Amino acid sequence: MRIDRLLCYLRFVRTRSQAQVLIESGHLRCTNIRVTRTSHTVAIGDVLTFPIGKTVRIVRILTLPDRRRSAAEARLCYDDLDPGAENAIANSNTRSN
Repeated sequence: MRIDRLLCYLRFVRTRSQAQVLIESGHLRCTNIRVTRTSHTVAIGDVLTFPIGKTVRIVRILTLPDRRRSAAEARLCYDDLDPGAENAIANSNTRSN
């Protein structure tokens, strides 16, 4: 499945256009590989790392949805590996002096 569709189907972004902007910014990684093309293929078991707002989301893909579904159904398609945004990269309160 294309990564731009997946981001939209799983409700991380509202539209594929927003997904395209996120991907082309160069901040999205799929299993530790930087993704810059919207046509990048995503498979079950891949780990996505990307910024949303002021946090960094880290999710593992469990199933590939066939269409955009409700938020509750979308959450069943991925496993949030950092549910409380406790990752040091995502935590804006952590600063080294």
